[in-house]
Amino acid sequence: MSSLREIKDRIGSVRGTLKITSAMKLVASAKLRKAQRTIESLLPYEQELDSILHSLLSSGNSPRYNPCPLESCPRSAGNAVIVISSNSSLCGGFNANVVKKALEVINGSEGAVEVIAVGRKAADAMKKAGYVQDADYSDIIGHPEYEKSAELAHSLMERFQSGEFDRIVLVYNHFVNGATQTPVAQTYLPFSYEPDSVPGEMPEDLIIEPDREEILKTLLPQVITLKFHTAILDSAAAEHAARTMAMQTATDNAEDLLSELTLEYNKGRQQKITAEILDLLGGTAK
Repeated sequence: MSSLREIKDRIGSVRGTLKITSAMKLVASAKLRKAQRTIESLLPYEQELDSILHSLLSSGNSPRYNPCPLESCPRSAGNAVIVISSNSSLCGGFNANVVKKALEVINGSEGAVEVIAVGRKAADAMKKAGYVQDADYSDIIGHPEYEKSAELAHSLMERFQSGEFDRIVLVYNHFVNGATQTPVAQTYLPFSYEPDSVPGEMPEDLIIEPDREEILKTLLPQVITLKFHTAILDSAAAEHAARTMAMQTATDNAEDLLSELTLEYNKGRQQKITAEILDLLGGTAK
């Protein structure tokens, strides 16, 4: 049995850890609520843009519209995989799950693959896997802002339009609820939609100026950029949810351990007191 001094030191250490995990849980919860409010405020705008875009596309002759159609651009048979992770750890299997999903996508891709990691954990994991990048995109996920997301999204669109990639895939954790975050692989470019998913037809009496094609040239890049930024925000919300759950679990484990150590300490202290009383009684009898 450990000495009372050792048990007391462990109790102090566990209490210190408990304070840290509790504080981190509160911080993560606050960040999660903020991320949820940001997504909720962005969602109506995104849905409206999607509705307008799909209505415009459905009014044309083709159900597919890409910023650079495959038949009109030279192709290199290359692929790009964008892996979105967190910058820090202590969020359970959040990063491990998205890295595993990314490696599945990479291994299943044909031709050359370029990996672009958004987040330090993904960058470290991809470097170990042999995919090294010069640019650092950790600030995009560290402080999600539309301007930062738009800069990288525009760069990806330009490289796709130039024929550098056949396909660009986003891999990130999708926020389902506070307890569930699902890794997903989503085709970012080429952009396409299924006719059955169109929310509605364009009203017949609506006047489009200057014309459908000109509006699409402006609207489509906005929708594609917003799609990338939404993935960033979605991943950020999933990260905060995962960290909240991880810190809650750590807090519960610390409380259980603290209870066990306190019980062990009290038993040891009681045994020590009993032994001292017996020693006193033995001395008195003599």
